[in-house]
Amino acid sequence: MSELKNHWLLKPFRNFYTATLVAWLVWVIGLDNNNMRIVISNRMKMMALEKEKSILNEKIKLVNKEREEVLGNPKMLEKWARETYLMRRPNEDVYVIVDENNTLLESKKE
Repeated sequence: MSELKNHWLLKPFRNFYTATLVAWLVWVIGLDNNNMRIVISNRMKMMALEKEKSILNEKIKLVNKEREEVLGNPKMLEKWARETYLMRRPNEDVYVIVDENNTLLESKKE
């Protein structure tokens, strides 16, 4: 039994505070519902969502700018509707130019 008390792995655990700290670390790192793996995973998801949020905010700014330009001028409104929704006047032909992937050439600006 004295060999067990003097074992080099158990010496640090004779101190109550050291043993408590090790037990707490084991609990926080692996056993708790909010363990380190979950915290790191959630943090990475949050960073990805923040990037997506900034991209969407930029798109919102562009749409608002386009909206202000279009709604302020009736001729621009007609031009925008004709280009975006391929609207046409009666007795008018509209030609849509596409590339080999069947995508509009105008949409390649984005």
